[in-house]
Amino acid sequence: MLKTNSPLISVIIPVYNRFELAKEAVSSVIGQTFRELEVIIVDDGSIDMTPILATYFRDDLRVKYLRINHNGMPGYVRNKGVETAKGKYLAFLDSDDLWMDSKLEKQVKFLEKNSTYKVVHTRETWVRNGKTVSQSGFNHKRFGDIFSDALEKCIIGPSTVLIETSLYRELGGFRDDLEIAEDYELWLRLTDSNSVGYIDEAQITKRAGHVGQLSEKYGQIEIFRIRGLQKLVEEIYFNMGNQELAEKELAKKCRIYAAGCRKRNKAEEAEIHESLAAKYGELNGR
Repeated sequence: MLKTNSPLISVIIPVYNRFELAKEAVSSVIGQTFRELEVIIVDDGSIDMTPILATYFRDDLRVKYLRINHNGMPGYVRNKGVETAKGKYLAFLDSDDLWMDSKLEKQVKFLEKNSTYKVVHTRETWVRNGKTVSQSGFNHKRFGDIFSDALEKCIIGPSTVLIETSLYRELGGFRDDLEIAEDYELWLRLTDSNSVGYIDEAQITKRAGHVGQLSEKYGQIEIFRIRGLQKLVEEIYFNMGNQELAEKELAKKCRIYAAGCRKRNKAEEAEIHESLAAKYGELNGR
């Protein structure tokens, strides 16, 4: 049996009704070249075979299974796992993603050599229905001060991150009331005052195109980004320069979303977001 009394890294894996995919995800963690870790599987009240995970990995005492009542909010589920975490660092792995076997080892070495950073992420490989998806059009900044790029869209994959537990808890973790874009919202709070480390190698296989993905549920996710960003803007959460950038981006997102509502004959929703676009645009003197 494999065990560790004082893991350096706590790996949080949220899962809901994904036994086969989650089994592969957990296997990609326990097969890591870095061994000083614990794996916390947080089962969000699955009604399929997922609870079998509790016994499937019972020979590895690093693996812990936590079952909670179904909530449906990814941030809430991850945060429940963090509550029991013992590691200096946190890593998150979505139950449909996979890690390369040296992912954690490379990230630990990076943080040990670059003490000014408290978080490091990596490149991803995206696979949809068995085919690799090109990322050639994504030219955003990934290293250092990336706040302005992070405003546009989520540019840090949750499954790629290694972050100091103390920083995560200081930030308050993921918002637990956003069904989608809870990662986008957290990275905004993080990058407002923290530089981000980056390993320019694909250490993650992100699998898409299967049943149950929240990103497929609504067809588009921009409204969730708007909700996350709007709350932060209204709280005047960001540093002065970043606050202005955030207001400008929020106005832009609301204008674009409103135009889409007009095309879909959702006049009332369009008017709401046109009003928001005007409000936040005026804050920037436009």
